[in-house]
Amino acid sequence: MSINQTKRTDTALSNGAKAVPQVKSDGTARASHFILKGEHMRLFIMAMLVIPSTALAGWSLYEIFLPNGLTNLEIAQLGLGLTLFAWLCMAFWTGIIGFFLQLFNIDPLSLRRIQAQPDSATPLGQKHAVVMPVYNEDTRRIMVGFEACIRELMDSDNSAQFDFYMLSDTRDMAKADAELRAFTRLKKRLGGYSSQVFYRRREKNLHRKVGNLKEFCERWGANYESMIVLDADSVMTGERMQDLARRIEQNPDTALVQTIPMPVRQNTFFGRFVQFAAHLYSPMLATGLSFWQTDSANYWGHNAIIRIAPFMQHCGLPTLEGRAPFGGEILSHDFVEAALLRRAGWQAYLLTDTTGSYEEVPSNIVDYAIRDRRWVQGNIQHLGLLNVKGLKMANRLHFLFGAFAYISSLILFCMLALGTADALIRATSVPEFFVSEYQLFPSWQVARQDMMMVTMWGTAALLFLPKLLGITLALIKRRSEFGGAFSLLKSAILELVMAVLIAPLMMFYHSYFVISVFIGHSVKWEAQEREGRKVPWSVAFKHTQIMSCLAVIWGVTTFYYTPSLFMWLLPVLIGMVLAAPIIRLSSSTHLGVSLRNWGVFVIDQEVKECMALKRLRVAMNYFSISQYKAEVPALPDSLWVTMPEQALHQKPLPMQGIQQQAA
Repeated sequence: MSINQTKRTDTALSNGAKAVPQVKSDGTARASHFILKGEHMRLFIMAMLVIPSTALAGWSLYEIFLPNGLTNLEIAQLGLGLTLFAWLCMAFWTGIIGFFLQLFNIDPLSLRRIQAQPDSATPLGQKHAVVMPVYNEDTRRIMVGFEACIRELMDSDNSAQFDFYMLSDTRDMAKADAELRAFTRLKKRLGGYSSQVFYRRREKNLHRKVGNLKEFCERWGANYESMIVLDADSVMTGERMQDLARRIEQNPDTALVQTIPMPVRQNTFFGRFVQFAAHLYSPMLATGLSFWQTDSANYWGHNAIIRIAPFMQHCGLPTLEGRAPFGGEILSHDFVEAALLRRAGWQAYLLTDTTGSYEEVPSNIVDYAIRDRRWVQGNIQHLGLLNVKGLKMANRLHFLFGAFAYISSLILFCMLALGTADALIRATSVPEFFVSEYQLFPSWQVARQDMMMVTMWGTAALLFLPKLLGITLALIKRRSEFGGAFSLLKSAILELVMAVLIAPLMMFYHSYFVISVFIGHSVKWEAQEREGRKVPWSVAFKHTQIMSCLAVIWGVTTFYYTPSLFMWLLPVLIGMVLAAPIIRLSSSTHLGVSLRNWGVFVIDQEVKECMALKRLRVAMNYFSISQYKAEVPALPDSLWVTMPEQALHQKPLPMQGIQQQAA
């Protein structure tokens, strides 16, 4: 079936209803594998959980401040606290719901005990593309990962249904030449299958990754029903890629299916800490997320499949009016593309099954923070898109929560600063016990120790109970994936300790990034450092000296004037003061590998490695391109169809075939 045959009725698109099911050759209807139950009540249920929880937390703060009269500083703290508690409560209840659904094997979409799956024996009937956009990346890593994905499908029954494209935006001429020579090597290694593998490098990389994928769709999109989008560090198994293609073919109303990319191949202590945490908590959190977002899932930019026709019709992104952070090119395009597909009536889903989809993460805190700096700017820009006409509520929440994931750090930092200022003012001021001229009895200062303890433990529950439930769930159902119960427990305890130590560092970095974005500082979107490296002491001190000096001054001042406040701040101050040693030591490959040998931070792909990752691991050791001459590869004929730019404040047009768009 060609892509211009994939259509939907105008009625189905205008009211967001399910499309008419596809029909098999025998005349029977093909059922959708994404079945929803009570989807219109999900956000209402979340609101009924989050709003009272937030109100209760706000009331507890109010009761602490009230007895001595509310000051301006306390009013500001109360306002910031309500905002922060709303964010924490949403994350908390998402985790709680995910825990119970996972515990009782309930599908978050259908709320049934068994989730519908595509028939793995059903052959694919349409053509699909697997695309990997790259930009100034390490040639060895992208070529080895690309080949691993190709070989996963070469020997499958559906190999003829997939073409592979490496879409290069590389500006570094040395790397561009290396890519060509490596691709020449790849073609020779693939033999006859090389006719389905292509490499294209753009001369001008306009609009970054968005422009890269847009050009692919305009030139060759009409040849394919869908595209599986990989990142430069992505690896996917053949089973997962075929599963995604089947879901697109067998669900005619679905335009996007996002997998959960699980981190792998980490050797540094920090990388293994992040990798372990993702494997431990992601299934539970993703299940809770899928429960309330239902068919309005987010797109994370890679390790997902997208139906090309609706993507081309509805996801041409305009340049926003005004200055940064809200104007200019849309940086975090993936969130916006998912929202535009959904507002046009197409459905988007998140698969909570974590098998077969992998990525890599920055190996140290410095590189991790650099990546977050790019994401901060892109996510804050989404706040200016909250009023786009026709967006679904779940997509607006994705925009809001994506930005608030970083803004919350600044809010917390401001709350701590305001609380410190208020405590210092009280400590250095003579209290007035008689505030009225004819007052008979003194007004004593009241400290609501009971409410302080309740608030402290309530906040701790919001922060740590989902983690404890995630650990419990893994002990019950997945302990063998982490090397056994004892290995899981000692790893989880160390993960909790590291999370507490690193949280103040990320709070400081995110606060700084948010402020820099709002005052107009832009950032270059460069290639990510992917392989492990130990951070030099000079770099560690360079990136932490302001933070550590601030923490020392903060700690000495509060210890001198308000020792009780100093004890409350101690968990935050320790991480900030020791930031440089934490960054340096956590970037150690030796420490990470030693812990793995001791059974700490073990993950399922180290207990039982899949073939795709084994291909990658082995090939990384033997990759060589020096003897191959660069040859410009042939490309398929261009079938140019213009991808229209969207008018964000107008309703989208009903779906039409891609040939109709060209006409």
